[in-house]
Amino acid sequence: QVKLVESGGGSVEAGGSLRVSCEVSGYTINHNVNIGWFRQAPGQEREGVATIERNGRTTYADSVKGRFTISIDNAKNTLYLQMNNLKPEDTGMYYCAADLRGSYGYTWYSPLRYEYWGQGTQVTVSS
Repeated sequence: QVKLVESGGGSVEAGGSLRVSCEVSGYTINHNVNIGWFRQAPGQEREGVATIERNGRTTYADSVKGRFTISIDNAKNTLYLQMNNLKPEDTGMYYCAADLRGSYGYTWYSPLRYEYWGQGTQVTVSS
């Protein structure tokens, strides 16, 4: 059974940094998987933040380019999102998501692409 567990969220002032983690069990994430981060603010739709494709390519939302970095620690089977120069608009629940099926036909930022989700970790950025 594939399970994703996020951690590392918290409260920070604008300009600060946080790193959120997603520990994956039941599947080795360096093998044929698209995996990434989404976030959702209250009253808003879930939006794609960053992803690592099965070919190793990384993609970021325009709003986080140059500030966020997605990475995988293969030894720990864990996905990370390093967030620097945080802004109040980065506030939201952050979820990791995995696509093991190879769901072609969906964009990387479509939640429909991903069949496994974590429970989320809250990130709050104050001005």
